[in-house]
Amino acid sequence: MENVRRYPVGIQTFSEIRKGGYLYIDKTDLVWEAARMKYVFLSRPRRFGKSLLTTTFDSYFKGQKELFEGLKIMDLEKEWNSYPVIHLDLSMARSKASGSALERTLLFLLAPLTEIYGCDEKAVTPGEVLTSLIRRAYSQTGKQVVVIIDEYDAPLLDVLHEDALLPEFRRIMQELYQPLKASEAMIRFCFITGITKFSQLSIFSTINNLTLISMDSKYAAICGITEQEFETDMAPDIAMLAKEYECTPDEMRLKLKEQYDGYRFADVSPDIYNPFSLMKCFQQRKVSNYWFESGTPSFLIRQMRHFRTNITEMDKIEVSASAFDRPTEAMTNALPLLYQSGYLTIKDYDKFGQIYTLSIPNNEVRIGFTEGLLPIYTGMESSDVQVGFALRFWRKLYAKDIDGAMQELKAFLAGIPYVEGFQKKLAEVKNYEGFYEYSFWLIFNMLNIYARTQVKCAGGRIDFVVWMRDTVYVFELKVNGTAEEALSQIDSKGYALPFETEGRDVVKVGVAFDRDTMTVGEYLVG
Repeated sequence: MENVRRYPVGIQTFSEIRKGGYLYIDKTDLVWEAARMKYVFLSRPRRFGKSLLTTTFDSYFKGQKELFEGLKIMDLEKEWNSYPVIHLDLSMARSKASGSALERTLLFLLAPLTEIYGCDEKAVTPGEVLTSLIRRAYSQTGKQVVVIIDEYDAPLLDVLHEDALLPEFRRIMQELYQPLKASEAMIRFCFITGITKFSQLSIFSTINNLTLISMDSKYAAICGITEQEFETDMAPDIAMLAKEYECTPDEMRLKLKEQYDGYRFADVSPDIYNPFSLMKCFQQRKVSNYWFESGTPSFLIRQMRHFRTNITEMDKIEVSASAFDRPTEAMTNALPLLYQSGYLTIKDYDKFGQIYTLSIPNNEVRIGFTEGLLPIYTGMESSDVQVGFALRFWRKLYAKDIDGAMQELKAFLAGIPYVEGFQKKLAEVKNYEGFYEYSFWLIFNMLNIYARTQVKCAGGRIDFVVWMRDTVYVFELKVNGTAEEALSQIDSKGYALPFETEGRDVVKVGVAFDRDTMTVGEYLVG
């Protein structure tokens, strides 16, 4: 009988994973290293194992040695001391409609701990109750206290631009976190996780000695699955899935790498696989887009609309660290949230210029993100598009039937209704090539085809480049010009030359758009 592995999908508690015999990727050496510090903050995207990490710290500081048998930490830890632990998961404090509702939820989360240690009668607010808990736990046990706060930013994300709620929520969260600094002598270790990085809004203004390890190369792999872990710990799972797909293990490794790999969280970092998606893939025995099962986070979409984000610029953005690792409330665009939320990741780092290159991590994010954006920007559901247009267009493009593909594209663009609000802007943007680049970007990314706009080369900037398995398509788009002029520009400026050494066919396409119908007017292939 085939040995069936247990995958911890939906299980975020270290003790349950270990007791239940679920697959666990050993991060305990990094847990031990981080525990040598005092106040530590880590930001990672959702579903990347932050909650599992917090419960690992919980079990470690409670001295539950039996759970760690056979793991790396056993060669490092010699004492196994036990400390009182205050562990709060603030995901339950998300989407509150008022300050009073938020306070009630925080007090509810603290209530089980007051049953253990008691609480001063005069303690009324969440911060006062937390202060009382720390003092009482320290006094009753004679040991310093460990404080673990998971998803510290959850109450604030939904009210970033709501002037009626943000000041009150800010005050409540600041009041909650103040005891962490004031009680320093009684605290052994404080670990805080979240998606984003606030400064003046909350903990970063009340704890001035917080160690940020989010972009520390030493801890780049503390969440997620590295290439080495993937190759070794998950070799049986890769072989199992390869058998399911009737391909070789090497072919399956490549497929999984393209789908779930590609995250980097520091200038020096191994490639990291999305742990949730990879585990879900093995559990379901199907390669799919699992990270987006719960949809694109609403707070991110709101921020993108607030800052009028140009999504065509999301591939290979060159920026300094201050542009994407800045505090959330200091954002002037959505780039920090896109990075911190995992929709962009570090792909390269120029140590001399201290410039980072950011890009979409992998196919799963590219597809899921585009599907989430498509209804917002066009009014069309991705499922409706994929079943009809996408399949026909992809098949024709793959077969190098350019005429057939362009006819499909022409009909598709002509049929886009566009959402109310964006429709009003069409009169302004339909004369600009960028609008059509924008539409192209959505279409090709929805098809899981790698495409980039404004690609730099020696002759200038190429409007659009599409990479397929054996073909590179070089597009020049014209609104106030002809298809002949577009094709001539590709030749005269040598736009196709950089791709002729890739071992693929290079197809040049000049496209002229009709401003009245906002679809393809004419095209020429070279």
